[in-house]
Amino acid sequence: MRTDTLDEFLQSLAARVPAPGGGASAALHAAQAAALVGMVARYSDGETYAGHVDTITAVRDDSDECRLLALSLAEQDAAVFGAVGSAFAMPRATEREKTGRSLAIAAALIEAGRVPAQVVALADRILGLAERLRPIGNPTVVSDVAAAADAARAAASTARVNVEINLVGITDPGARAELADALTGVDDLLVRADKVTAAVREQIVR
Repeated sequence: MRTDTLDEFLQSLAARVPAPGGGASAALHAAQAAALVGMVARYSDGETYAGHVDTITAVRDDSDECRLLALSLAEQDAAVFGAVGSAFAMPRATEREKTGRSLAIAAALIEAGRVPAQVVALADRILGLAERLRPIGNPTVVSDVAAAADAARAAASTARVNVEINLVGITDPGARAELADALTGVDDLLVRADKVTAAVREQIVR
């Protein structure tokens, strides 16, 4: 996926195929958020920002790591969703086949839920970087901090829905609890992202 052109990816996204879909899109929202944070950090160098160089360097390096992780999660999401489709396509002519198919579907749905759950956690991490960078970063590119916060918001919100749709078909109590727990902070994350954007807008019009 990461070697596709943008047009190729969007064509795949628009096609009647199981993946890529919303889960991969959520991860790519996170990748864009991380890239925007990295860009602002790189513009926040020189003597003007010398007092914050350690924080800015740490934010830059962490954002680069997050961007690569987000791309990996986008590819993982496409793979696990493909496994869900394969499980549903398994034969079910006999009781043994039906049992095997049900077990395969259950396992595939759990893995399909775990990837967007990781995207939620990653979006939270990236938003934290944007929150650290906003007050100390280069004000000429501060609008990109808001763009990063909004992209992280979209990543978390989209990933949450993708976890929830998989939860519908999961009956294992442990897996359900694991995935539900991964979503507990999403509402707070959305509020935090909105606060970053509001703070940026206020900073712009001063």
